Amino acid sequence: MTTAIRERQRSKTYDMAYISMFTVIIAICSWISIPMTVPFTLQTFGVFAAVGILGGRRGTISVLLYILLGAIGVPVFAGFSGGLGVLTGNTGGYIVGFLFSALVMWGMEKAFGKSRLVLGISMVLGLLACYTVGTVWFMVVYAQGAGSVALMTVLGWCVIPFVIPDMVKIAAALFISKRIAGAIKLK
Repeated sequence: MTTAIRERQRSKTYDMAYISMFTVIIAICSWISIPMTVPFTLQTFGVFAAVGILGGRRGTISVLLYILLGAIGVPVFAGFSGGLGVLTGNTGGYIVGFLFSALVMWGMEKAFGKSRLVLGISMVLGLLACYTVGTVWFMVVYAQGAGSVALMTVLGWCVIPFVIPDMVKIAAALFISKRIAGAIKLK
């Protein structure tokens, strides 16, 4: 076996280990929760840290794996819940929105590089993508069960109370991302 083949296999093994580790970190972050209409958790921190540390491709795979585990019933979502019922419920769009956050961050990384400024902007834009997907989803699902609800009402329930805490989570994820990413030196 050549050195190049061994190095590729080693790299794939490290990729799988890091992706799995961050999938678990996102799940643990979801279990740290304050119940509300949309639970206040550290999931967004986990998502931003995964993409910030692992990079767009690996981080996005971690987020996707987290969502898929929850979809098949593994209790990785807030309140130790899981299953398609959670994803198809009122707040499921915010979980699906995490994937859009990761994709936005990955796209920004591909287009503009990995500087701290680009990472910070991509986190904010990723959060906006998550809010957008989640809010639209919430309004559609809520309307099916309880009747229509105004956009400002949903924003008051599901977005406005989370803006400042989410900005703090972005700052924390940005701070640790560059430090840890530099220490593990992923290719």
